[in-house]
Formats: sequence, C-alpha cells, structure tokens
Amino acid sequence: MTNSKGHLTLGQGTAMYVGAVLGTGVIALPALAAEAAGPASLLAWLALVVISAPLAATFAALGARHPDSGGVSTYARLAFGDRAAAMVGWCFYFAIPPGGPAAALFGGAYVAAATGGGKATTFITAAALLAIVTATNMAGLRISGRFQLVLAALLVSLLLVSVALSLPDARWDNLTPFAPHGWTAIGSAAALLVWSFAGWEAITHLAAEFRHPSRDLPRATAAAVCVVGVLYLLVAFAIIAVLGSAASTSDAPLGALMAQGLGGNVRWPAAAAAVLLTMGTMNAYYAGAANLGAALGRDGALPSWLARGSVAGQVPRRSLAVASAMSFAALAVVAAIDVGPEPLVLLTTGSFVTVYAIGVAAAIRLLPRGTLARTSAFAALFAVAALLLMTGRYLIWPAALTAAALTYLHLKTRTTPPTPQPTEKHLTPS
Repeated sequence: MTNSKGHLTLGQGTAMYVGAVLGTGVIALPALAAEAAGPASLLAWLALVVISAPLAATFAALGARHPDSGGVSTYARLAFGDRAAAMVGWCFYFAIPPGGPAAALFGGAYVAAATGGGKATTFITAAALLAIVTATNMAGLRISGRFQLVLAALLVSLLLVSVALSLPDARWDNLTPFAPHGWTAIGSAAALLVWSFAGWEAITHLAAEFRHPSRDLPRATAAAVCVVGVLYLLVAFAIIAVLGSAASTSDAPLGALMAQGLGGNVRWPAAAAAVLLTMGTMNAYYAGAANLGAALGRDGALPSWLARGSVAGQVPRRSLAVASAMSFAALAVVAAIDVGPEPLVLLTTGSFVTVYAIGVAAAIRLLPRGTLARTSAFAALFAVAALLLMTGRYLIWPAALTAAALTYLHLKTRTTPPTPQPTEKHLTPS
C-alpha cells in the first residue's frame, strides 16, 4: 500500500470527485440533449455512464501509480515527452474561453426564468458571473473546497427530493415518439453530454493528497461513478417523463422539475442554486486554468510573459487576464450571432475528448501489462474513439490547438539559440 503525506480520506475523496464531475451540466444539459434526440437522449445518458466506468478507472490507476498534481499533462510527458504534455496543456487552457461563457449562460438562464426576463437578462447575468469570478481570482481569493462540497451536497439533495416528488406525475406518453429525430441523433446528444461527464481526469490532480492513494483512489472513483451515474439517469428520466415536450424547450429544466415536484414558486431557489453551483465550478476551473497558463509560460509551452505567478503562493494574474479576455470575447460573439451555448459546449467537449484520448494512450503505455488497469485502458480507448466520432466537426478546435502548440514549440526551438557547450579550454585546469 502506497502512503503519502496527503490528508484526504476515502469519504472525502469520493465527495470531491462527485463535486468535480457533478458540475453545471445537470442544470441545463438534459434539455439540450432532449432537444437533440428527444426521449432517445436517455440512451445517450446511459452510454456515457457506461463509458465513464473504464475511463474513470484508467485515470484512477494512473493517479494511484503516479500521484502528481500535473495530472494528465504529467502522464503525457512520462509516456510521450514534452510535446504531448504541451498539447494537453493547450487543450486544457484554451477550453476555458468557450467553457466559461457556456457555464455562465446556464446560470444566467435560471435567473432569466426566475425574473421573467429574456435573452438580455441571460447574457447580462452571464457577463456578471464572468466578471465576479475573474475579480475573485485576481484578488487571490478562493472558494473553499468545503464550501464547494456543501454546494454539491445541497444540489444532490435538491435533485433527489425533486425527482422523488415529481415522479408520480410521470407519463409514459411523454416517451413517445422515442426517437423523433432518428437514431443517429443519439450521437449528437452524446456529444453534448460529454460536458456533463467531464471531470474524471480531475481527481488525478489530487492523487497525491490521499493518505493511501493506491488503495483509496480506485475506491473513491468506483463510488463516484455509481453516485454520478445513478443521479444523472434519474434526473434525465424525470425531466423527460414528467415535463414531456416542455423538457426540450425549457431554459431552466431543473427549476421546472422542482416546481412540479415541490409545488409553488421555487424558481428563485432554483436560480440561486444554479448561480452558486455555476460560480463554484467556474471559480475552480478559472483558478486551475490561470495556474496552468502560468506553468506553461514557465515551461516554454506558452510565452514567458505569462509565467509571472507560477510560483506557489503567487497569483497568476496575467494568465488569468488572457483567459478571461478570451471568455468575454466568446460571450460577445455568441450574443452577436444569437446561437446560444450549444456551440460553446461542443467546442469545450471537443477539447475534453482530446485530452481523454491522449491520457488513455499514455495509460496504455505506462500501466503494467496483464493488469486489470491496463485492460480498462483498452476499453476506455474504444470508448474515447466513439466519443471522437460523435464530436465530429467540433474536433477542429482541439486539432487547431494541438497544431498551434506544436508550431509554437517548433518556432521557439528555431529562434532560441543553443546553450553554449564548454570547450576543451574551459575544461582544462589552469
């Protein structure tokens, strides 16, 4: 058994894993998936739950054997070298510009539903959320891990109570026609839902914080997969079976489900829960992206101008400013062309799937032959291949990022003069 100086127990690790995966997707993705595939989107949810098992097991095995805060980037470097690590880093860092505004728009939709406002309210709220999260991180403040876990626990409780009280109103007629947009639409729904399951790699960054990584990390992973999978399936089924056709048109499906189950006007509590969850999730990702950008600048994978703040205890304000500026630009583009958050979600999931692909490939190379963990990695490889096919044209974004990362490294190598080597004169003692 591998011990470490970490402090996380099995229960705490499970709770943090659930909090990492159970993000903003649950407040909006059921409606987007239902719009894409109708009731057949339930099959997409089930497929993602099944896919999650080997994928999560693979990253848990890597974390248990190589506990390091670098996570997938570290595994890529160990398996394939610095270029692969840079590619993963770019995909993570530049997933924030589309991902941040998408999450903010989800929270903004709940505020608009509670106030009776329209799209303007949604976008104003989203911009305010981006500004608050940016200012919080610029000041060096962090929402505590315990507070985020409390928010996740409250959300889980609200979901379970809402589902339990609303299921008596479920109607089987709401499940027909089951596939109104054809069976191929399930793939489109699954591509959207990758957002909801992003985070299985997140626990690898905390592997070194477990007291017993080799024992507790796999157990925490298995428990989290079960909890998240069951919860997502329950919520998705309830929203479709209870709300019917309204599920695909609601901007705040969780609020509508809570109103159906709890009765009365619960849109404000639903909006408050959505905003708090959105802020907690965005704060975590913005803080991580800011630190990652500074580290990439320090390591030469991004301009060295971004490196300030890469030392522990410092605030990486330059990296944060770049990520935030790109996020506001993405939000402005979406507002100008009026396309909603769906394209942003798909661009972000394209980056996540690419990171998964590189991480699983690294696992196959790093994990011992003949072990169950390596078998899980091969199963995860097939799962990721399916996700890559489903993501389709939105892989253009991570493909462009990986090409840009490799081009940047190539140009940097050509323009950086080689380090002078000691000559024989220098080596001869006088």
